[in-house]
Amino acid sequence: MSDAEYLDRLVDDESFAAYLEAEFGPAESFSVERHAEGHSNETLFVTWGDRELVVRRPPPGETADTAHDVLREHRVVSALADTSVPVPETLRSCDDPSVLGSDFYLMERANGDVLRGEEPARFGTPEARRRAGGALVDTLAAIHGVDYETVGLAEFGRPTGYTERQVDRWTAQLEWAFETTASVREVPEIVAVGEWLADNVPTEHDETLVHGDFKLDNVMYGPGTPPEIVAVFDWELSTLGDPLADLGWLLLFWYDEGDPEPAMPDLMSTFTARDGYPTRMELVERYETTTGRTFEHERFYRALAAYKMAALGEMFLARYHNGDSDDPLYPKMEARVPALAERALAYVNGETTRL
Repeated sequence: MSDAEYLDRLVDDESFAAYLEAEFGPAESFSVERHAEGHSNETLFVTWGDRELVVRRPPPGETADTAHDVLREHRVVSALADTSVPVPETLRSCDDPSVLGSDFYLMERANGDVLRGEEPARFGTPEARRRAGGALVDTLAAIHGVDYETVGLAEFGRPTGYTERQVDRWTAQLEWAFETTASVREVPEIVAVGEWLADNVPTEHDETLVHGDFKLDNVMYGPGTPPEIVAVFDWELSTLGDPLADLGWLLLFWYDEGDPEPAMPDLMSTFTARDGYPTRMELVERYETTTGRTFEHERFYRALAAYKMAALGEMFLARYHNGDSDDPLYPKMEARVPALAERALAYVNGETTRL
């Protein structure tokens, strides 16, 4: 499937233009571009006259459970508008399938840099890197410090028992994917990791707003110097739950000097080993100091992060084989998921301290 054919599955230009005109008035120019860096919900850059907009919508075809609930994402981003958490300005949400064939929402386009694969030149000093790493942890702490009842998110999730449900949920996501991918190859190592996680779930945890996908390439640093975070993206997995799950996820994608090559190099950059970026231990220490919370059960939370990433990868592979995505990353998961699963199993078995 060509890029143009896939974009046609995402947007009907005529119906979408009619919607935009009804909401924002007529415009002399209109264009839609797919943001190819995303790998779950689709992000589309829209020009409507002199306005620069962003659309978030689910991918076409079958998906697992509520992993692509963009209206839920719209709700949390809108609720955070007046908090210390930097988020884009939301504009509209739509549940009318006649417009794009799915739910979607619109927001203003933010400007700046997302650190993915490589760092911009203005980040190329030890001081700038320290600021960038510190800002990342401070933003995560701000998310976990939101008074979710005050901002209208008291019913956004069921925080009690969140961590146990996470294990159950991602096991179910894997099983959904295995219905398609088992004919390609099996991954017994990730099944073993899931069994270990189920046997080692922490019995208690704090209850906060959680992002669910918080990592370096899901934030944007504004164009100024020194770099400051101006937006946090990709809230589709956010809910009320265990903040340490967010921290474990952040650490999975943070590369330290001496680490082995990433099991999923397309998604896990290595430039954070450069001089100035904090180490994983320093990230944890800053988080603990900022929040007053101790990162207990680190082995569990880091293994949970790897398990979740393996499940996402397997879902990507299933969508590829189902013909529901043209993302060139997805077929690579045939080898990437087993590689991550092997490392995760060695980690939970105490054979290594590095994922």
